Amino acid sequence: MLLNSSPSFNSFLFNSNSNFLSKNHKSQKSVPQTLRVVNSNDVDAFTEKSGYLFKLSSSEADSLNDYDLKKIAAIYKRKPFILLRRLFQIGSTFGRWLAARYVDSITEKSDLMFKIRAAELRQILLELGPAYIKIAQAVSSRPDLIPPSYLDELSLLQDRIAPFSTEVALNTIEQELGLPIDMIFSEISPEPTAAASLGQVYQARLRSNGQVVAVKVQRPGVQAAISLDILILHFIAGVVKKAGKLNSDLQAVVDEWASSLFREMDYIKEAKNGLKFRKLYGAIEDVIVPNMYVENTTRRVLVMEWVEGKKLSEVKDLYLVEVGVYCSFNQLLEYGFYHADPHPGNLLRTYDGKLAYIDFGMMGEFKQEFRDGFIEACLHLVNRDFEALAKDFVTLGLLPPTSDKEGVTKALTGVLQNAVAKGVSNISFGDLLGNLGTTMYKFKFQIPSYFSLVIRSLAVLEGIAIGFDPNYKVLGSTYPWIARKVLTDSSAQLRSSLQALLYEEGVFRIDRLESLLSESLRARTERVLVEDNDSKVAVKQILSFTLTEKGAFVREILLQEIAKGVDAFGRATLDSLTSMANTSIPFAASSSSLMTKEDMVNLRTFRRLMLLLAGFQKNGGSPEVRSCTYFVRQSWVHSFSVQGKVRNVPKLFFWMWFI
Repeated sequence: MLLNSSPSFNSFLFNSNSNFLSKNHKSQKSVPQTLRVVNSNDVDAFTEKSGYLFKLSSSEADSLNDYDLKKIAAIYKRKPFILLRRLFQIGSTFGRWLAARYVDSITEKSDLMFKIRAAELRQILLELGPAYIKIAQAVSSRPDLIPPSYLDELSLLQDRIAPFSTEVALNTIEQELGLPIDMIFSEISPEPTAAASLGQVYQARLRSNGQVVAVKVQRPGVQAAISLDILILHFIAGVVKKAGKLNSDLQAVVDEWASSLFREMDYIKEAKNGLKFRKLYGAIEDVIVPNMYVENTTRRVLVMEWVEGKKLSEVKDLYLVEVGVYCSFNQLLEYGFYHADPHPGNLLRTYDGKLAYIDFGMMGEFKQEFRDGFIEACLHLVNRDFEALAKDFVTLGLLPPTSDKEGVTKALTGVLQNAVAKGVSNISFGDLLGNLGTTMYKFKFQIPSYFSLVIRSLAVLEGIAIGFDPNYKVLGSTYPWIARKVLTDSSAQLRSSLQALLYEEGVFRIDRLESLLSESLRARTERVLVEDNDSKVAVKQILSFTLTEKGAFVREILLQEIAKGVDAFGRATLDSLTSMANTSIPFAASSSSLMTKEDMVNLRTFRRLMLLLAGFQKNGGSPEVRSCTYFVRQSWVHSFSVQGKVRNVPKLFFWMWFI
């Protein structure tokens, strides 16, 4: 029996007059010949080549719901022939491909066979299954690292993987939800709209409320296959670490990735992740997070709101990449709950021009102390404070506390000096990692397991952006938000870091404050981004910020420096008056100056602050001027009043003139 469906819905889904499958999907006679339904005889490459991995008992399969390496090892210890067969399959498939590449090189046919070998590699990954496809997905998001032919082929692994049987999928839905298909959905597409490494997606309409939804069904046997492959990769990571004498715990990195992959295979957890992500980031301008239907979701079936759109990588919309960077900043540095798998298949541009996140299986948690440490590291990198950066690496767990920090500082200065010399907007995350390679090996750097997913998330995001704009730098785009957070955050650690950044050996670095304030003004996500080079406008925005509650800490620093400057100005005035008096009196003894070196520095800082403030005086009675006048009067009270008494008459005359 075919379900009746409205023409408008058919047009919405397929732009055709196709029908939908009902509960009796097994009856091929009831399906129009214009639609090809995948039947049980159609087998995808993964099932065909690796189907032997699925043969686990129900108790064994249930024990693999969560990542536990000991349980996995215990299961496959009882199945040595499957383990040996898998090792032989992996070694022989990759071995034949590498041998073919070697033959191409010695016969000078590498260029001619390049596209063919890329297609062969994609087919190998499809045969080996989800674990290897997941690795390829991350790599395929780096057009600056992967040759175009390989990039084109590996990009197909993001959402164009051959589907498994629709009959199996619909049976899985019925078994998981405990109801016939036609009692859950009034309509469902006869073929998947997309197929990925872990599952495939159908369009449907809920019978209960008529909502159009996406129904994701997990591939059969993925847990068994991924479990065995992770066991093998864990062993290989240990061998590579010992053979290469690496400092990073590669096995811990594999464990972290495996844990996230197992969480991704639990669709109940994914639905909860989606709801949390929607709550935290769904209100960001031009960001769409679909709703989850938890009541219709199980470990192997996920029902969520349907979102129409195109892959972000298929449309040239750099603005949405900026929105994605801003959203990622919020994820990593504001709340610490972040999307660890932002490859192009998981990001859509909706038809009304918004950025939609559609997959929430692989998420990460970034603890507060690491978030603050990451922000401090970015600050110190941009300001070329490599001594402080070396300490940040210890805080983040990248360096052991016993490391030679002086040696690390010299090495960082050597490899990163040129990278940051071009300015913050030109700092590439990928280039930084490349430049650090030798230094990391020499000083026993290690990649903590928690940090591997953060690096992957940032690298993938920059890779997507580079696909649109080869000169795009994700760190340069993110830094304005880092600057704003440092200036406005109430965290004691970040305030201490800001204080340390602005005062070098007790001397106030106004240039660093100006840089932070200027960068924070670039932190914008509005649809219309108007570049204004008028420094007066920038001054208004900067000083207006200092009058807000969030700018209180910066305001106190400014008031403190103005007070120092006024004191220095007072001494300079007194020096000047004394000098004038001495020159008018014949044979008067010369008096020593009251000015110190510190006073001279404070006076120069004071002058720069006054130049900023003076920019307001040329703009009449605008709200910004009134705010500025209020700021100056605050400074006057702060600078000249000690328990309500005026300290210095020349200072009073100066401020009366200025205001």
